[in-house]
Amino acid sequence: MPIYKKVNKIFFKKWSSEMAYVLGFFMADGSIDVNKRGSHYFSIQICDKKLLESIKHALGSNHKIATRKGVGNEKDRYRLQIGSREMCDDLRALGVSEEKTYTMEVPKVPEKYIGDFVRGYFDGDGNVWVGMVHKDRKKQSLVIHTSFTSCSFNFLKDLKSKLKEKGLLGGCIYNRKNANCLKYSIKNSLILSEIMYNGSGNDLFLNRKKIIFEKFKRMRS
Repeated sequence: MPIYKKVNKIFFKKWSSEMAYVLGFFMADGSIDVNKRGSHYFSIQICDKKLLESIKHALGSNHKIATRKGVGNEKDRYRLQIGSREMCDDLRALGVSEEKTYTMEVPKVPEKYIGDFVRGYFDGDGNVWVGMVHKDRKKQSLVIHTSFTSCSFNFLKDLKSKLKEKGLLGGCIYNRKNANCLKYSIKNSLILSEIMYNGSGNDLFLNRKKIIFEKFKRMRS
């Protein structure tokens, strides 16, 4: 008797902190694919296997995570692929299409789950940096910078507007190579960390990024 792969197919129908996080992460590092036979697939491919295992668990999936070995200095990459037209259609209803790279916009996320959604996208296509500036002066300054990257200008514009409602007054969007970048400095980065990590109803997060925020707060105190 064949063993059928299972998945929680109602996952993208009902809002929850886990759903908001996975949706944010998917908008950064996921894809919808339709093969020649008309089968619809939901896929996420990342370098952090532990986080992908957590996403798989949140989805209620027992699908196998595939590994693609890195060549040379490349990291191994891990892929979770789920065949489900229903889930793909749910994502399309939320405004996520096969061509999302250049066309996506921030979906209408309930206020209570904005932090989870933002954290998901940040873990996929966000960056945080801590270091010293003004090294040529007698007094150097410790700073933290955060940024979000997307090929869709409208997505970052929407995101900036959403974060403004949460207290991030500032930030700038600029073009960087073939993508756009939304960047925040010290004060806004600290507010962002509170939005993303405090009050979350789940433990879905990329630990190495969270640690950088915690490191900055310790160094500053």
